[in-house]
Amino acid sequence: MLDFTGLGLWLNLPIFAGAAVSVWMAGVRITGHANVISEKTGVGQAFIGVALLGGITSLPELAVAVTSSLSGDASLAVNSILGGIAMQVAILALADALIGRKALTSVIPDPVVMLQGGFKILLLSIVTASIVVGDVAVLSTGLWMWLLATVTGLALWVLSRAQHGRPWIANDEEVTRENEEERARQEAKGSKTQSLSTAASAAAVCGGVIVVAGYLLSRTGDAIAEVSGLGQSFVGAVLVAIATSLPEVSTVFAATRAGLYTMAMSDIFGTNLIDLSFLFVIDITGGADAVMNGAGRFEAFAALIAITVTAIFFIGLVERRDRTVLRMGYDSFAVLIIYLAGLVALYFLRDTSGGGG
Repeated sequence: MLDFTGLGLWLNLPIFAGAAVSVWMAGVRITGHANVISEKTGVGQAFIGVALLGGITSLPELAVAVTSSLSGDASLAVNSILGGIAMQVAILALADALIGRKALTSVIPDPVVMLQGGFKILLLSIVTASIVVGDVAVLSTGLWMWLLATVTGLALWVLSRAQHGRPWIANDEEVTRENEEERARQEAKGSKTQSLSTAASAAAVCGGVIVVAGYLLSRTGDAIAEVSGLGQSFVGAVLVAIATSLPEVSTVFAATRAGLYTMAMSDIFGTNLIDLSFLFVIDITGGADAVMNGAGRFEAFAALIAITVTAIFFIGLVERRDRTVLRMGYDSFAVLIIYLAGLVALYFLRDTSGGGG
């Protein structure tokens, strides 16, 4: 395991920034490949958002989770997951501004997104309960984390069977599932010479870049936390979380600009579902004790922020009111305000992590 602490703050920052740029560039390219795969296979955008974009763009979080946990920095791993989930939802609010004249939640034609949001809130509730109540290690992993893994598997199974359910009618008559699929086909025409195998290979290469860059983000992020004195809790929940979320930023913005709104929101919610399952991986690799026993008020509040911003978008999806402020829906504006206020609160809570911050 490489140790970057000896390099100092000013050498770690450029490495961290370079890894972040690599993650961003790979995320930009992978959206196009995912669209080609969706078109060639006939799989819906919502499923591609969860299975492909959600899976591949989660690779930085997986790299951070495993490398940090194996090196004894489970606090950094846990906080990067919980902080990243809230941050990624805030990305949707920024993407909403790209639409400008409409609220993002009023133009989502696929009800599977609501199902994803519901499961995500359920998983976050399990995580919060494990922090508040405490966990008991069973077969080298906390009992709550076994429940988390089981519900994640159930969620993915239910979502895989929900792709052909009853359509959800958007407030905008121009935004239907069929029209989104047509826009996806038009976007894919620019890559019509690209075969399915080529698109899959290119997506795999992008995934490899993301894994390597994610590893560097983990190690340099840990070094920055130690050298700067900010602590693993805050650095994990903010700095590392933002950096590992860059694939989602690039893919969501690219999908939104192309009018693929379902893919954009499904990418975030799908990534969140997969990211939460990494807490189970962290627990397995983090030692004999249940890893969530090392969590405290900081981690619990980070989870509550993630629940709150997700619930706001869930309400927006149900209400489907097309009102905007500052070029974004009311719900997106509320998400941004709550996320930024939450960051301030986390800064003052950074010394209250169960693991010592």
